[in-house]
Amino acid sequence: MQKNETGVQNQKDTKVNGINLTEGFIEELCSSTWKEVYKFVSYKVGNRTEAEDITQEAYVKALDYLRKENVVIDNYSNFLKTVAMNILRDEWRKKQRAGKQFDLEELSTMDYKTEDFTEESIRRELIGAALNCLSIDQKRVIELRILKGFSTSETARILKKKEATVRVIQYRALQELASVLDKNII
Repeated sequence: MQKNETGVQNQKDTKVNGINLTEGFIEELCSSTWKEVYKFVSYKVGNRTEAEDITQEAYVKALDYLRKENVVIDNYSNFLKTVAMNILRDEWRKKQRAGKQFDLEELSTMDYKTEDFTEESIRRELIGAALNCLSIDQKRVIELRILKGFSTSETARILKKKEATVRVIQYRALQELASVLDKNII
């Protein structure tokens, strides 16, 4: 038996695709790496319950990967941290995409209940006028990317344009909106 950097013994008895996944190996792997992996995840999320869930999911995904692939892992702790970080990135992307969805037509006709209706009405008129200064492509990109929360690739697919083109259109549209709104506010 050999020990690697994390102290996990590499047994040679039962292997799946070159990786020993006996119950003893899994227990030893978890007991020797869970504190370090949990601290890493906890630092990233700042929430005990979420950190526990992500740490558990990291172990499940890592063991599943080890069962399927023929790989040699030198440092299991770093491997598990990488898996956990990938899970965190996936979660953050899901949260980012789950933004509120708005339609430009609904936005201009929405009734706002505020104490100062005239101020809201003026603000709405300014935004509507600024949006009317944009080209059709710019309006569509702003609607899909900002108001509906689509990703650049999703927007490009919908508009049948390249991702780089969508980013340029969005940048120019935001510059134009900022310019128009600055002129109207001052």
